[in-house]
Amino acid sequence: MEVSADAAAAAAARTLRWAGRAGHLRGVPRAAVIGAVGTIAKAYVSLLNTTTVHNADALHRLVSSRPPGTPLLTVSNHMSTIDDPFMWGFKGFPITDSKLARWVLTAEDICFRNVFMSYMFRLGKCVPITRGAGIYQDHMNEALEVLSTGSWVCTFSSALTIPSLTYVVLMFINSGPYLIEFRHAIFKQLHSFPEGKVAQDHQPIRRLKWGTASLIVRAPVTPIVLPIVHTGFEKVMPEKSFFGRRPPLPLCGKDIQIIVGEPVDFDLAGLKQVAAMIPQDTSFERKGWPTITPEGLDEAAQRWLYQKMSDKIQSAMESLRKTLLNSKQH
Repeated sequence: MEVSADAAAAAAARTLRWAGRAGHLRGVPRAAVIGAVGTIAKAYVSLLNTTTVHNADALHRLVSSRPPGTPLLTVSNHMSTIDDPFMWGFKGFPITDSKLARWVLTAEDICFRNVFMSYMFRLGKCVPITRGAGIYQDHMNEALEVLSTGSWVCTFSSALTIPSLTYVVLMFINSGPYLIEFRHAIFKQLHSFPEGKVAQDHQPIRRLKWGTASLIVRAPVTPIVLPIVHTGFEKVMPEKSFFGRRPPLPLCGKDIQIIVGEPVDFDLAGLKQVAAMIPQDTSFERKGWPTITPEGLDEAAQRWLYQKMSDKIQSAMESLRKTLLNSKQH
């Protein structure tokens, strides 16, 4: 569905897109927010809890030294509202480096409710997403622009997260009515939670949303897709432990396990060729998606393509989950 220029301009004004630019005030506010939140995340993950990271070198290498112009898209499960930024707080990872920090997709209705919140989350490299507006909303175009610069974008299998990175800083300096809002925020290179919501029950990875797959297909340069699975953050920030609610602060003394997979290999050209031959399907309610050129992929073809790619990412993540589960049992 096309978005008018006026609507796009209004959205940009409301969400303070200018504040997310690297050159805003010479990058000082961004560096301050990311540095402060990163320091707190590192303290919790590296000092106050016990954290083991498997295959961390793969993440280090792709974040700091991937080929120039090649975007990175990390995809992980979503166990708690502090997954991001805490999952980047392990020893040796440059979480406080604002230039290397990821971009992350965030819920506009929670994180961009007013000017103050919009400004803080923009400094945390968050891209707002309007829930229910579909994969062709203007904010998804912004995410594509981030990928086009060769940046790291982080997504979660839950589709959206709420940036606790900025929340961690603000909870120490803010006691006003916005405090509760910051529990559900996100951070960036471009990381996503494609499952759709927080899940603390250790069940198999659920069916993924299509937003991540659409970013891969529509990106000007195909990103490296890196799956990550973790466990333990649901104990650091349990959903119901403090009078039936989340605790006011993250808990300590817990065991955190993170496993980084290998990049998911897609034969994207081959998949597009197969998708282009998919017969017209009128059994679903059409959303009015534009045709992807030059392959001429209509909405039916895109649905098939996004499902195939999402299934492959889900399978890779489930394999990592089982590996992590087995390692904990030995």
